[in-house]
Amino acid sequence: MSKSILVVDDSPSVRQVVGLSLKNAGYQVVEAEDGMKALEALDGRRFHLIISDVNMPIMDGLSFVKQLKQKDAYRFTPVLMLTTESGDDMKQAGKAAGVKAWLVKPFKPDVLLSAVSKLA
Repeated sequence: MSKSILVVDDSPSVRQVVGLSLKNAGYQVVEAEDGMKALEALDGRRFHLIISDVNMPIMDGLSFVKQLKQKDAYRFTPVLMLTTESGDDMKQAGKAAGVKAWLVKPFKPDVLLSAVSKLA
């Protein structure tokens, strides 16, 4: 059975590139365009990994991760932040919220897949 990954990003082109990279590597992909939509996708399905942007409208990535970690079913689901944010303060905030890994855009698909294979 292939592993499921939730991709959360407000940019359709980023979701498309990430989604294609993951699908081509054999993963199942569910997409959400912001943190609120991502929370709605957490309906009991098992996700092996969540890839999220930080800067999004409605609910940003860090707020989403904090809410995610309060849900028993998803408390231990690893989160990879895929973002333009590269500052240490933001990374520390992510780590404090429960983020496992941080990848800065623009990214190379093989680097993304390498990180995904370690986390998912």
